[in-house]
Amino acid sequence: MAIRSEPRLELRLKRVFDAAPDRVFRAFIEPEALRRWKAPGEAEVALVEVDLRVGGRYRIHMRGKDGTLYRLTGEYREISPPTRLSFTWHWETDPAEKETLVTVDFRDLGGRTEVSLVHGGFTDEAERDGHGRGWEGCFPKLAAIF
Repeated sequence: MAIRSEPRLELRLKRVFDAAPDRVFRAFIEPEALRRWKAPGEAEVALVEVDLRVGGRYRIHMRGKDGTLYRLTGEYREISPPTRLSFTWHWETDPAEKETLVTVDFRDLGGRTEVSLVHGGFTDEAERDGHGRGWEGCFPKLAAIF
């Protein structure tokens, strides 16, 4: 199933991290690293499962400060270490929300890495913006790993 999106319904983020691309790439795929950063703000990661292969699935459960559990799942579409990672994104806790697609490119800046993230396939701008706040809330935790 191809996920298509209008450009206005895509989220595009760029960040530079103080680590080489292989380290940043691994932070996106290794359960131990994902536990440290893949929940925004004060939320915590309660569960990480990774079947790292094209067609393999992942599952991440995030627990909000109020105890609410948010269950995320998806399928790996492309795994090209350390330059590109692509995976679907679906909230198990909101079955009505359609599946979206995340593509992350890792560009070597000589010991630092520029991460270009495109998250697309949203049905409306509010959904896109909510996911943007989520990614923005996760990136400081990711930066702290390095």
